[in-house]
Amino acid sequence: MNEQITLSIKEKAFELGFDAIGIAPATPVSEDIRLSFDKWINQNGNAGMSYMENYHDKRMNPQLLVDGAKSVIVVALNYYPSTIQDPKQPQISYYAYGEDYHEVIKEKLNSLYTYINSDLIEINGRCFVDTAPVLERYWAAQSGIGFIGKSNLLIIPQKGTFFFLGLLIIDKELIYDQPLKRSCGNCSKCIDHCPTKALTPYYLDSNKCISYLTIENKEEIPASISTQIGNHLYGCDVCQLVCPWNRFATATKISAFSPKEIILKIDNQILEEMQQSDFSSYFKGSPIKRAKFAGLKRNWECIRPNFHSEVR
Repeated sequence: MNEQITLSIKEKAFELGFDAIGIAPATPVSEDIRLSFDKWINQNGNAGMSYMENYHDKRMNPQLLVDGAKSVIVVALNYYPSTIQDPKQPQISYYAYGEDYHEVIKEKLNSLYTYINSDLIEINGRCFVDTAPVLERYWAAQSGIGFIGKSNLLIIPQKGTFFFLGLLIIDKELIYDQPLKRSCGNCSKCIDHCPTKALTPYYLDSNKCISYLTIENKEEIPASISTQIGNHLYGCDVCQLVCPWNRFATATKISAFSPKEIILKIDNQILEEMQQSDFSSYFKGSPIKRAKFAGLKRNWECIRPNFHSEVR
């Protein structure tokens, strides 16, 4: 019976538009992962993301997030864009081209939950989309969707890294998938090409990471790093763009992730003249609102010298 239920869950996930699904037992995370996470926190690898220090016990044990948790269902949704910015534009990370992924994935996960609970088996559980103390990439690896690369990103073989992850933790046992026995081997392109040298194998120093500095960071960007940010206005995809696995990347089929008009036309003049009201209008429903108007203007001032000759 569990086998048929598991198969039906996976079929429904693909029907809903997810690109991959895997299932792992909801057990506490492995000791080596816990120690690695604690080391990252103790070394201030999380920089100003103090929230990563909260709810440590829950982060390490899904059974503390859902009573009687037995299974972690992990889904992946492709966001690789069909159209990208001109490289001469101030660059925005691909994940932020379209609508806020939280809402898109949450709606699909809720539909999957309803289907399981109504059509298959009565369950108790919760959906998680990057807003709770859950180690999404760890669970994706445990569920056999992909493996964690030296970049710390989840790599899905034959598909790449441009995927959002969502989790559904439920209180019923299912048939579990096995972790992949894959690795990056001798490849170190993500490390070699990182503009600020924020990466070492399987470790990210957020204090140097362009994505952190231009999105989560609420302070000024350190002068020692600002000159290395290049043309990255919001986020950075360098470690993904150089990853050999992304030669298999294909355009997303999710219309909500299509680039907003402002993304493809944003230029120096728009950034120079942008006011709070413009920001709110341009990026309504966009992940870019995470940085707020002040953060985006700070980022522009940081990279503006690289566009100096073109600013009108």
